[in-house]
Parts: sequence; C-alpha cells; structure tokens
Amino acid sequence: MPLRYLSEDPQRDPSSFRHDEGKAMIWSRNAPRLLLAIISFPLIALGLSPRRNPERDQKRAQSLSAFNQIVLVLESPRCVNCHTNLDAPLQGDDGLLHDMNVKRGIDGRGTPAMRCTNCHQLSNSDIDHGPPGVSDWRLPPASERMAWKGVSVGNVCRGLKDPSQNRNRNLNDLLQHVTNDPIVLWGWAPGSGRTPPPLSHADFVLQFRLWIETSAACPD
Repeated sequence: MPLRYLSEDPQRDPSSFRHDEGKAMIWSRNAPRLLLAIISFPLIALGLSPRRNPERDQKRAQSLSAFNQIVLVLESPRCVNCHTNLDAPLQGDDGLLHDMNVKRGIDGRGTPAMRCTNCHQLSNSDIDHGPPGVSDWRLPPASERMAWKGVSVGNVCRGLKDPSQNRNRNLNDLLQHVTNDPIVLWGWAPGSGRTPPPLSHADFVLQFRLWIETSAACPD
C-alpha cells in the first residue's frame, strides 16, 4: 500500500499510518541486505565468493606481512621513546621519563630554557648511557606527535600515513625519511648501553618499500 499523508485521508486512524510507515522504513533499511543475500546465495551454494580478487588479496597479505615487520622497529625503545603522546620524552630501554624534567616544547626541540641540543650534541657521548647525539636532535612537534607507544598496530599504521600527523608526507616522502634522516639512522647506532631495533636498517627499509609497493595496507 503506498504511503499517504494524514491530510489525504482525514478518516484514517493516525496509528495505522505510523504502523505502515514503520514497516516501510524497516523494508527500506533492510532491502540492500536482502538483495545482496539473494545475489550471493547461488554463488555461496557453488562454493564461490562474490567479487573476490585473488591478486588484490595477495598484495594485501604481503603488505600486512611487511608492516608487521616494520612495527617491530617502530615499537622498539629507539623509536617510541620519542614517539610518545606525553609532553616529555622517554629514555633508556625501559622507557622511563626523561631526567631533569625535560619537556617536548611546541616545536619538539624542548622549552626555551632547556633545548634538546643543550645536552644532545652532534654525536653520542663516550660515557655509558651518556647523552646520545645526532644533528637536530628532537621529538615530533606537539601538533604532530606521531604517538606509537601503547597504540594498536592498525592505528600506528594509519597514523603513519595521516598527513595531519606525519608533517604532510606522502608514502614516498616517508620512505625517504626512514632511509636518510640522520635521527632515524641514529637508532641503529644509539651508543653504549642502548639496544638497537630488532631489524637491521637495510631490512627495515626493504620491508618499508615492500609495504608501499603492495598497497600500504593497514591492519584492522
């Protein structure tokens, strides 16, 4: 029965109109699902899946496998000690709060009274567990923290690709960053008393490139 406004039939009980309207709304919401079920049933009965793309599925599987290797590095202390959502960096393999109440600052390079480069010089200290160093020692800025510590693998992946969080880098920019940026390279030469990431830098870059070339997929 087609729906009519109440004004078209002043004798009609308003409650019956609401009942018909409700049934129409339920049908409208469920019609796409019912249609999909009708279309899919013959394929399922034959042991087929609708709209499968084996090549695309294989690429996604390769991409996810590559990212599972990448995240081993991203979640290591050499990365998460700076990629944290706190207003201060962490330090050491145990991820303790930085000594001397050091703060991130707006630009990620510390506060006006205590800049990162006051202690972090161009190279590592010779003292065991002494201040590490490399050119332009810094954290991500407060507006783009790229926080990974305590974040799910899927959200780490999505945050890595998010231009609002990665300083407007595209995938190729990210590859160049992890390949050449001195502060990234430092992670594999962190100085005495610090554990480097579990993959070599060459393997990390290889997995990063593979992840991009196979669709840069992110886990759910």
